[in-house]
Amino acid sequence: MTATSHAVIGTIIAAKIGNPTLAIPLAFLSHIAADALPHWDVGTNGHRKKKKSLKAEFFEALLDVAAGFILSYLLIYFFFPQTDLKYAFLLIIVSQSLDWATAPFYFFDIKFPPFQWIYKFQKMFDNKLDKPWGVISQVVILTLVLVLAKIF
Repeated sequence: MTATSHAVIGTIIAAKIGNPTLAIPLAFLSHIAADALPHWDVGTNGHRKKKKSLKAEFFEALLDVAAGFILSYLLIYFFFPQTDLKYAFLLIIVSQSLDWATAPFYFFDIKFPPFQWIYKFQKMFDNKLDKPWGVISQVVILTLVLVLAKIF
């Protein structure tokens, strides 16, 4: 999933679960569960891209991360105003942590442990789906999660 999607899920976990002992592992596991669903992200089809486009891909990833924090802030402001921003920030980082940990492997060509191990671990459950369906699936899933969070 995109960093934005992971950020939204982390924000919802922060809004609904006040106990960090439960919320932190749940945010981490949410990354695995979300990536197991068919999705598009910046790295989709990365093996077909030329090396020179890696800078553009890195820039897209930074925009994705920024969009995730902006959207998360808006969710807190409009839907979950009781949520502590620092707590939400922590859970966003945790929910994105596997992607942060694979960035050195993917973007900076650091192909040794522990980055190599984390990359291989993440690829075990990463279920890519190209655009437009990979984006549509994320929007549907996130909308459903947000609606359920507001109802319950």
